[in-house]
Amino acid sequence: MDIDAFIAVNEPSWNRLAELVAVRRLTGDEIDELVMLYRRTATHLSTIRSTSPDPVLTARLSMLLARTRTRLTGGRPSLPQALRTFVLEDFPAAMHASRRGIAIAASILLVSWVASGLVLGLDDPLRAALMPEADQARMAETEFIGYYSEGAAGGFFAKVWTNNAWITAQVVVLGVTGFWPVLMLAMNGVNVGAAGAVMATHGRFGDYLLFLAPHGLLELTCVVVGAGAGLRLFWSWVRPGALPRTWALARAGRSLVTVAVGLVPVLLISGLLEAFVTPSSLPPAVRVGIGALVWAAFVAYAAVLGSRAHRRGITGDLSEEHAGAHVAVAA
Repeated sequence: MDIDAFIAVNEPSWNRLAELVAVRRLTGDEIDELVMLYRRTATHLSTIRSTSPDPVLTARLSMLLARTRTRLTGGRPSLPQALRTFVLEDFPAAMHASRRGIAIAASILLVSWVASGLVLGLDDPLRAALMPEADQARMAETEFIGYYSEGAAGGFFAKVWTNNAWITAQVVVLGVTGFWPVLMLAMNGVNVGAAGAVMATHGRFGDYLLFLAPHGLLELTCVVVGAGAGLRLFWSWVRPGALPRTWALARAGRSLVTVAVGLVPVLLISGLLEAFVTPSSLPPAVRVGIGALVWAAFVAYAAVLGSRAHRRGITGDLSEEHAGAHVAVAA
């Protein structure tokens, strides 16, 4: 497409649209003209993006269309409204859109966890080769439980939250590689399984469950959700489907950002559980119950609201206003 010719033909209508947007009071005919020019300009923008993307012209038309939408529909939603939409619609919808990747990520974590625990728990020479018996005894007797009482609870919480956020960020950001989320999940599964094997062989399996369950259910679920969204990003460029590869990758990437932002407060809750509930003096049943209840609430939130948002056509992607509209246009 000859972009200069395209501009020469359509610029008068763009200028007219800009004039109408700037008018304080519009007549009925002018409102009809505004809507007609808005639709025409949106088609022009889609055509430019699909056939001959020009960054300057794209930015110009996008800003013009955004101003027109604001004039037609009123102001942007308030911060509380936007936050409510994100919590009740966008974040659950983004997790629902990544449900297949999340299922794969959960399978990788669970298989590596159980397999390493069984192998190391039943094979004493192999376990001793990986960790001397003296180190195993020290871990079982003091280190595993003592870890959760390191320093003041507030400082430990900050450390835990930072560490969990870093692990989740890796599987999210590097999900496009495909192998990194799988590697991180397998490593975490092996580490947790190995710790369980050591604790079990030293008669401390109950302590293992007690000091892992209150926070670990939610913490590991966050890692699985982030890895699942990352795997979806990887699959979007391997198998984009009917969309062009760049469009599919962009859509999955925007949804990935929604998941990453949504996991921040969930990891915050997980850190609070690990710092204040796991090492507390509460009865064991209460500690495990609190962790299980919080985890079940998050799973129900993701499943119920995610399905509801999916049925309403919400995907967790940005709105058309921010992401831009695309139509298939023959070159």
